[in-house]
Amino acid sequence: MNLVLETIKNRRSIRRYLPQQIRDEELSLILEAGVWAPSAHNEQPWHFSVIQKEELIDMMSEKTIAMMKTSRLEWVRKMGEREGFHVFYNAPTVIVVSGKTGGEALLKPIADCSAAIQNILLAAESLGIGTCWIGFTGLFFVTATKEELQKLSIPEGYEPFYSIAVGYKSPDHLYSAPRRKQNTITYIR
Repeated sequence: MNLVLETIKNRRSIRRYLPQQIRDEELSLILEAGVWAPSAHNEQPWHFSVIQKEELIDMMSEKTIAMMKTSRLEWVRKMGEREGFHVFYNAPTVIVVSGKTGGEALLKPIADCSAAIQNILLAAESLGIGTCWIGFTGLFFVTATKEELQKLSIPEGYEPFYSIAVGYKSPDHLYSAPRRKQNTITYIR
């Protein structure tokens, strides 16, 4: 099978990580893949904040969980109330993906940033490194104080959209692929 297609089919959202930090060389390759994502009008509106400071990762997790516990959605509340739950699954690296806001030429930076995230996820998988795209941190981003957001080193004019947990997969990480939905393709010829 084609290596790219095999990587796409093998990628999983990993929720169990080893505690050791990934190597800088691997991290650079993963981030480079994000930078090479397609973007509307070649705007490249992304910024990646790489967080490896455990206290900051834990603070983001704790604040996100506090917001989850107040959600009107029962499944979100239950997840936030789970004993020992960590939003980033104790991954040693978190990448915050932010998009440029404002400007006349910018179209949908969230779509461009999502393409960059997919590149990051696939590059990490190709290196045997686990990732999980974390949407819940949006709760942190919208409620964080100015001081808390400053700790993420997001440049002015950028808005944080998502986070990615990154780390070496725990040996017991194995997940089988969920079934793919049927009837999702229509051909018009």
